[in-house]
Amino acid sequence: MDTTPLGPTAFRAPAVLLSGAVDYDMYRDFRRQLGAAADREIVVVELTTLGGDPEVARMMGEDIRFNSAMDSDRRFVFLGKAAIYSAGTTFMSFFARPNRYLTCGTRLMIHERKMNKQLQIEGPLTTCIASVTATLNEIQCSIAIQNEGFSNLIQGSDVTLDEVLEKAPSNWYLEAEEAKRRGLIEAVI
Repeated sequence: MDTTPLGPTAFRAPAVLLSGAVDYDMYRDFRRQLGAAADREIVVVELTTLGGDPEVARMMGEDIRFNSAMDSDRRFVFLGKAAIYSAGTTFMSFFARPNRYLTCGTRLMIHERKMNKQLQIEGPLTTCIASVTATLNEIQCSIAIQNEGFSNLIQGSDVTLDEVLEKAPSNWYLEAEEAKRRGLIEAVI
């Protein structure tokens, strides 16, 4: 894989332009644009988002990972613009660190996954235990998925998983230059 730093002209006409909530509509648009870029050697994916569905971000990220693995002659590059929050940061984590770029002044926001669920315990006791156990399993699985994403994000940087786990619960914001200094991205353009 080519990891030569890219200059600003490489970002003149991104193959994939995405903005707004990370949701199933964005995923459909992403897939359409990614498919239309099949002949490009450098596929720049530009994103601006205040967040959204982390599972959709993971689906888009898996498409990037899969395409990168299937065609090593092509380079998939992330360009974050203005705001890359939450699910946007999750999506960015699927790009190889040398292929992550932010525009000047862009902010990353890293936080823990959130859950909004009421657990109502009612009925036979064994059924109550099953409901509580199912919710606990859901929480534990979500934490494992979250931490896999954090590990991908920090790979090749000086950020530790302990630091992310300490700062993520209160929404950790990083300006583009700080993200560059910490090694989370290749460059600011």
